[in-house]
Amino acid sequence: MDDFKKIFEKNKAWAASTTAANPNFFESLAHQQNPEHLWIGCSDSRVPANQIMDLPPGEVFVHRNIANIVVPSDLNCLSVLQYAIEVLKVRHVIVCGHYGCGGIEASMSERKNGMIDNWLRHIRTTARIYRDLIEKATTHEAKSDLLCELNVIEQVHNVCATTIVQDAWDAGQKFSVHGIIYSVRNGLLKDLIHCEADKVEIKGEDYPTVLR
Repeated sequence: MDDFKKIFEKNKAWAASTTAANPNFFESLAHQQNPEHLWIGCSDSRVPANQIMDLPPGEVFVHRNIANIVVPSDLNCLSVLQYAIEVLKVRHVIVCGHYGCGGIEASMSERKNGMIDNWLRHIRTTARIYRDLIEKATTHEAKSDLLCELNVIEQVHNVCATTIVQDAWDAGQKFSVHGIIYSVRNGLLKDLIHCEADKVEIKGEDYPTVLR
């Protein structure tokens, strides 16, 4: 319990330093939420959206789950997506994965993990689709990194295929959907895919045309 009390001590210190730097910060924050970014990321504690993009509170609307999955059966994720697009009018929807993802690693293993295996089935489907491409990688780390990237690209396609996004684009709303990946090894982001209403752009030349 003493360790938990430190949370409140740190909170008071943070609030005080933030107010000292900007006396109107919390007053302004309390009156509106107007982020330009929706972040759909992994629940991994090493991948905090605001810190990675160096943006303050109020700038990023966030949804996180194991392995940054977007599927039609996840009403939580779809509700976040709908609110971000229809109400907040975000300009950028970001799907962010990360190398060394525990969900990806678990999906590559033959061991049983319990209930989460139902969720990991989505990743295993992606791995099956691109089995030939993944098998060309010569090490386990390389295969894992590639599947992390492919998973991001697949989830971006899933986002774009939702009725939420399709209806918004059909109505002329302007926003982009991005797929990026984060390296916990060096703190850097890599751009993988960019989608708008009339185009899909795969970044990099190392992906086959099937991904397009």
